[in-house]
Formats: sequence, C-alpha cells, structure tokens
Amino acid sequence: MKKIIAGVVLASASTMAFANGPAGCGLGTAVVFPDANEWYEHVLAATTNATSGNQTFGMTSGTLGCEGANGPLKLAQAFMEDNMDQLAADVARGEGETLAALAEVIGVEAQDSAAFNRTMQSNFDNLFSTEATSGSAYEAMKAAMASDAALQKYLG
Repeated sequence: MKKIIAGVVLASASTMAFANGPAGCGLGTAVVFPDANEWYEHVLAATTNATSGNQTFGMTSGTLGCEGANGPLKLAQAFMEDNMDQLAADVARGEGETLAALAEVIGVEAQDSAAFNRTMQSNFDNLFSTEATSGSAYEAMKAAMASDAALQKYLG
C-alpha cells in the first residue's frame, strides 16, 4: 500500500514540474494542442513532444514555448538554493569560488565578472537579509543586475 501511495504522490508531483502544463513545452503543446483542456489532449501533446524530439530542441534553443522552462537564470536559481551559505560568504567578500560559479552559470563573460562581483557585494544586504530565502536572494540578484548597465544583458 505504501508503494502505491508513493507512486501516486510522485506521479502527481511530476506533472506539476512541467513548464506549460502537464504536457511540457514543445511542438505538441505550442502548435498541435495549444488549448488542451482534456486529459487525452495533454497525453497526445506530450507524446508529440517526446516522440519527435522537438521538446529537447525547444529547451536547448528556447523556442516552442520552452523559453521559461530552462536557461541560465533558472539554473542560477537552483544553484543559489543549493549553495546559499557559501554564496553569502563569497558575496560578502566580493570574490570566491561560489560567486565565480554563479557568474559562470548565468553566463557572465570574463570582461563583466568584476562588475558582477562588485554589484553582488554592494547589494549584499538586499540579497542576504536575515529572512532571506533562495527565492528572495534570486529576485534581489535580478534587481541588482537590472540596475547595472553591463549586467542587464544577462537577464534575457
């Protein structure tokens, strides 16, 4: 019985993880079944996405409705969640491996890394307040980057 309950929980949780509804993103969702409401439409859209290989293409290229499903900033949010303590220490110093790794995840080019480090350090209090979560730190990082002309281009 425990295995059945665990299976149902995992199956229902996995459908929530998809971008653009239960079928995910791809040709089936974006073109063939853009207004899918019924379960069988979602199944057909997901089948189209998976069997033609276009979902992988969409995630890689940021097309077919996959624009928000992946990308450097989404990876940055996951990175921040996994490395909050180390990142806070590096941001406070304005340098360090974790801060450099975050810049790499975002795709900050070498000529902009000093500006990225300075911007993060000068916004330390906004990023890592006493009630900070990875989500609030991520939003504060995006706001700090938006206020710097050299870093705006990394926001997409």
